[in-house]
Amino acid sequence: MLIPAPDLKVYIAVGNTDMRKAINGLSILVESRMELDPLSGQIFVFSNRRRNMIKILYWDNNGFCLWQKRLEKHRFIWPESGVEVMELEHRQLKWLLEGLDISNMQGHGRLTYRSVN
Repeated sequence: MLIPAPDLKVYIAVGNTDMRKAINGLSILVESRMELDPLSGQIFVFSNRRRNMIKILYWDNNGFCLWQKRLEKHRFIWPESGVEVMELEHRQLKWLLEGLDISNMQGHGRLTYRSVN
């Protein structure tokens, strides 16, 4: 299973993506459609029209990695938005991959303190 580091940003292409695209095609989409840097090491997530497949692209030190998950029976609950790109937290990506509706899930927020007293 893909487990992104908590400090990595996760970007999701909200619309449909042609899943025939591989590393080169998806990295061009990141640059042109998402207007982001595919070499940044961040995570870029794409889904097909039927929502039964997800591809994840990221740069890892000296080369691209492409991860794919195809559901045999169910569909991913893909977020809808007026924007083309959404930024997710790494835990939201995990929820999405588990088949949960991230638009209806709200985890606990991060707490920060100056001291323990």
